[in-house]
Amino acid sequence: MILALQIVLAVAYALLAHGASAGGDARLALAALLVLVALLMAAPLLRLRPWAFPATLALVAACWWLHGAGLATLPLLVAPVAFVALVAWMFGRSLKAGRVPLITRIVSGLDGLPPAQLRPDVAAYARSLTALWTGVLVLLGLANLVLALLAEPGGLLAQAGIDSPYPITHEQWSWFANLLNYGLVGGFFALEFQWRRRRFPDREQGFIGFLRRLGGLGPAFWRDFLR
Repeated sequence: MILALQIVLAVAYALLAHGASAGGDARLALAALLVLVALLMAAPLLRLRPWAFPATLALVAACWWLHGAGLATLPLLVAPVAFVALVAWMFGRSLKAGRVPLITRIVSGLDGLPPAQLRPDVAAYARSLTALWTGVLVLLGLANLVLALLAEPGGLLAQAGIDSPYPITHEQWSWFANLLNYGLVGGFFALEFQWRRRRFPDREQGFIGFLRRLGGLGPAFWRDFLR
């Protein structure tokens, strides 16, 4: 239930943030910020974590303050950069010595085997794929940051009092940061799956079946996976 709610909130945030950026609508920007707070705090609130309630109130108050100060669009510029950077960090840190790469953990869960018992070629591919995802996400985060810096008016450079050397509109930035990002990630995911079917024809039979297997890992697996 929590995962489904988070997916709905993520889609709502992307649409609201794009509408706010493309149309310069401060009210939509505020709505996007409030949805972002709901997305971040949904899990701890629904699990009744005591700290989540005052933290949510503080975040909502901050959103209203930013709106009143005319700065509601500033977090919208930073959010795509921060989110992609966080996911890239999660992938990258799992490659450190003594850790299990994230893709290896997924494969281990799908196969019902400890990571050490995976086939050597599968384990090597999973580690390489974790590194590849790290690189893709780093590049995506850097692209988000560059476009957020260049956006006019109200981009990160403009808000620091610096003229953008290659100005782009907020709408152009938003198309990439709030919408195209998802398409690029989804496209890479689909292309990698097709390559994996060729590389390991004995393991993957179909994309829908693979997604069902991922969903079948259950909420407990994904909670541990994100730690």
